[in-house]
Amino acid sequence: MSTNPNIYVTQPLLPPLNEFIPYLEKIWTNKILTNGGPFHQQLEKELCEHLGVEYISLFTNGTIALVTALQSLRITGEVITTPYSFVATAHSLLWNGIKPVFVDVDPETLNLDPAKIEAAITPQTTAIMPVHCYGHPCDVKAIQKIADTYNLKVIYDAAHAFGVKDENGSILRHGDLAVLSFHATKVFNTFEGGAIVCPDLKTKQRIDQLKNFGIVDEVTVVAPGINGKMSEINAAFGLLQLKHLDQSLVRRKEIDTIYRERLAAVSGIQCLSDSGEVVANYSYFPVLVSHSYPLSRDALFQKMKDHGIFTRRYFYPLITDFPMYRSLPSAQHSNLPNASDAASRVLCLPIYPALTNEEINRVIEVILAI
Repeated sequence: MSTNPNIYVTQPLLPPLNEFIPYLEKIWTNKILTNGGPFHQQLEKELCEHLGVEYISLFTNGTIALVTALQSLRITGEVITTPYSFVATAHSLLWNGIKPVFVDVDPETLNLDPAKIEAAITPQTTAIMPVHCYGHPCDVKAIQKIADTYNLKVIYDAAHAFGVKDENGSILRHGDLAVLSFHATKVFNTFEGGAIVCPDLKTKQRIDQLKNFGIVDEVTVVAPGINGKMSEINAAFGLLQLKHLDQSLVRRKEIDTIYRERLAAVSGIQCLSDSGEVVANYSYFPVLVSHSYPLSRDALFQKMKDHGIFTRRYFYPLITDFPMYRSLPSAQHSNLPNASDAASRVLCLPIYPALTNEEINRVIEVILAI
């Protein structure tokens, strides 16, 4: 067992505490803690500018944002989605009384495979919910073509895709809505938080009503909304985070480059490629462990842990392996060979701005010492 401090798969970006104090002092002075206060409004404006989108609605977390996104578009029946994601993707469907229909992923990108979507469409299908897995964009053109053909809505779970761009700009502009997570582990975080990227003002107004109990004014409630508002403290922290974001992304890219260069020649360790993004966010560093590597994925995971390095098998198990989903016909492993294979082989290595080159070397040395 190593005597060095433990290395974890991620670590939240925390700017200097003294820089946050002035924001807190303003909150203490104006005594506005929530309900769309000045920091909340400012963060929405600055995020639109930073991300290159027209409208955004802030939320208390990404899961509530997903639930509300489905509500805002009045999605019912069945929604086609991926088994290879965090459980919140599918949970948001169940919370809305929607049946998830799982289809397999592309073996290279681990994103929803457009070629498998069409066969899963039934008269009850109303939408597609893809995930930009690890921040790598889905095949948005192919998915939109299917959606247009069958008159389906598209809601992107873009929890990993903050700041990612394709050749025409923000990846978040695709689909009817795109949902972000600002959880502590994300590239951009507000402690806890999330957002929905909206295409027009009318949609944003409906979403803003739904996240505030359906309230329009003091005496008018128009929908059975929820309390999904982001607080002023979270919004203030987000504004501070934006000031440090570019620097953190530079470091993430450096770490990504070191891993790729050092692991390129290691038999049985496959670094996942990008999926054509012009601007990446380097939010995760997944590798796939194959049979030509001397250890199984789980044995390597345990070896890392024995050396004080806490990687993550992300995503394992598949969503479809959990009890609330496994009885669905679409959840069978025979229907999801690529997702099942990836879940059995994936290992996410540590990546975060404060990770030192010495710590990166520790991770790599464990992989090489076989």
